[in-house]
Amino acid sequence: MATKKNWTLGGTAGHWIFLLGILLAVVFGILFPQKPLLASVLVLLGILVGVLNITADETNQFLLAALALIVSAKSFELIPIFGKAIERVLEYIIIFVAPAAVIVSLIVVWRLASRR
Repeated sequence: MATKKNWTLGGTAGHWIFLLGILLAVVFGILFPQKPLLASVLVLLGILVGVLNITADETNQFLLAALALIVSAKSFELIPIFGKAIERVLEYIIIFVAPAAVIVSLIVVWRLASRR
């Protein structure tokens, strides 16, 4: 028996915002490196993803993946020719993912502190 997906407005919107954020991060990293205004757009989208898209079941996986991305992104600068371009794209992806990770982390801390 096939399982049904539970599509809610927040889930669908969060999904599309996440895809838009990744697409924009790639485009910005290739075409517009080091633009603070564009980075601000990604921060706002990241906050929305953190609020709308990450469920309690996905929290640990999301935070671990975000941490691995943030830690490993700088290693691409050592690759000749395309390494710097890859690094710029990853920097924008980190700018997008980091605010979502902060939101999810704060929610986890709140849940842990609220338990009695």
